[in-house]
Amino acid sequence: MLQNVWLIPVVPILGALINGVLGRRLGRKAVSVVACGSVGAAFLMATAAFLELTALPADRRLVDVDVYQWIPVGRFVPTVGTLFDPLSAVMALVVAGVSFLIHVYSVGYMHDDPAFSRYFTYLNLFVGSMLTLVLANNFLLMYVGWELVGLCSYLLIGFWFQRPAAAAAGKKAFVVNRIGDFGFALGIMLIFSHFGSVAFKDVFPKAHMVAPGLATAITLLLFLGATGKSAQLPLYVWLPDAMEGPTPVSALIHAATMVTAGVYMVARCHTLYEASPISPHVVAWVGAITALFAATIAVAQFDIKRVLAYSTISQLGYMFLGVGVGAYSAGIFHLVTHAFFKALMFLGAGSVMHALGGEVDMRRMGGLARRLPVTHWTFLAGVLAISGAPLFSGFFSKDEILWGAWSLPNGSRALWFVGWLTAGVTAFYMFRLFYRIFHGRSDVPEEIEPHIHEAPPSMAWPLRILAVLSVVGGWIGIPAVFQSVVPAANWFGEFLKPVFESVRFAEGAHGAASTELLLMGVTLLVAAGGWYLAHSFYYLDPERRRAEAAARGAGVVYTLLQNKYYVDELYQAAFVKPGHRLAVVLADIFDVFVVDGIVNLTAAVVAGFGELWRYLQTGYVRWYAWSVLAGAAVLVAYLIMR
Repeated sequence: MLQNVWLIPVVPILGALINGVLGRRLGRKAVSVVACGSVGAAFLMATAAFLELTALPADRRLVDVDVYQWIPVGRFVPTVGTLFDPLSAVMALVVAGVSFLIHVYSVGYMHDDPAFSRYFTYLNLFVGSMLTLVLANNFLLMYVGWELVGLCSYLLIGFWFQRPAAAAAGKKAFVVNRIGDFGFALGIMLIFSHFGSVAFKDVFPKAHMVAPGLATAITLLLFLGATGKSAQLPLYVWLPDAMEGPTPVSALIHAATMVTAGVYMVARCHTLYEASPISPHVVAWVGAITALFAATIAVAQFDIKRVLAYSTISQLGYMFLGVGVGAYSAGIFHLVTHAFFKALMFLGAGSVMHALGGEVDMRRMGGLARRLPVTHWTFLAGVLAISGAPLFSGFFSKDEILWGAWSLPNGSRALWFVGWLTAGVTAFYMFRLFYRIFHGRSDVPEEIEPHIHEAPPSMAWPLRILAVLSVVGGWIGIPAVFQSVVPAANWFGEFLKPVFESVRFAEGAHGAASTELLLMGVTLLVAAGGWYLAHSFYYLDPERRRAEAAARGAGVVYTLLQNKYYVDELYQAAFVKPGHRLAVVLADIFDVFVVDGIVNLTAAVVAGFGELWRYLQTGYVRWYAWSVLAGAAVLVAYLIMR
């Protein structure tokens, strides 16, 4: 299977082609079988390749296969090929596995949608594109997957394009990502101009020989692409609006596919980042600031999907903090655990919306625990995981990132503090979301109350599976500090070790175990504080008077958070409106009077000369003969007088 890894992304793409061409004729059942079956087959193939890879010795767990040569132009000879190593194996399993569960969930969620086949066509293409990205063995093929993922996000966010908000959100995602992708493309061009190749096997071994300035330019350009695709400051603004798409799409974008692409890319290019003295610090600080920034916004939002969207931005910031300080396996570990609990919570939000007729405002919810028991308990597992509750998946991955920020040379106490503070804010807003949906006073409208119902089996079973993964998914990466208690601790880090063996400092080998345990305890305390505050406001006070009083007391600060720091308004004023005015000026003035004016003037000059020469075309042969004779005389006179 290792030599045929290229088939993994091909199968979902074939599913997209079948449903795209024949979907309307096949019927809903056949469409869902093709869509779910193709992604399920990709997951099984990824699993088989993973097992085959783990059977190899650690130093031989890398299979680089060129399938065929692609568009050779001079010395530019890119190929279509795959790289299957521990990092791409993990990504393929997460992308295909979580996407399969989301596909199964979508069968029930989108059952009555008239564009059922179009939806699964886009969804299959999305998965195939992401698998292409993570399995590519060169930058050009990675860029193809990168752009296809962006295209699919546009199509899926704007899936209900009849709604103006959905159409606008799709365009916003596409435009904002183009900004980042422009930097990514420039970075690839710079790589080729220096290395003469875009293949990973030609670039990464020579990365340590690159001049620091050039390495910084390349990596910052690549990171610009990551800030767009993975929704980091300043290009995060498209992700909250992406909630206009169907909820399973939100789960797919936020958990398993598009937004994790930037984190994967930085980890894959770690040798280039290690050659720069600046870029790792930029990555870490952008991630840390984004994590806290987005978490504070989530505190004051009432749209359940937008709370989860800002949560995704914040957790991605954690991942960038990890890879920025050099804790690469910790960043990827959090990517894996986040895929489990964030997919769970988005699908849980979809279950709530399904029960309430599409309602997303938590101020029109409450007291749903008894009516939606499966959704309630599975959603709680996701909340505990993201809040870092002990033994849940997020507890282990967050601790590894914070320990890296504290102990590794690229880290700092300030980075650790920002991550630590974000942990407390995260616990508060997630339990605020949980309590407002499932506990306290019921604010469900009377006309909806009789129709509340639990999710059907096709939606409930993915929730159960993801809930289990949210609990036990982190056990594959138990910190090495527990080695004496758990002999197989940090299996995940050991598995990824061959990929990051060139890192100039080892992960998890700094500082005393007592220090790590102390920091772990301090992080638990701040998370417990966030939970207690939410518990006091929204559980112990079912009428939520304390929360409302606190919001009024916060005054301007609460208004600022509720309006998302007015960043969208700032971008509108600084970029969108001036850009629109410039476009109007160019269209109505420059295009009309300059571009069209030059074209019209050229036509007028040609027409004028035509009119002039028309008078010389008399039709008399003697006139033409005299003209030839006169011309010859002038030419002879010129030659004599020269």
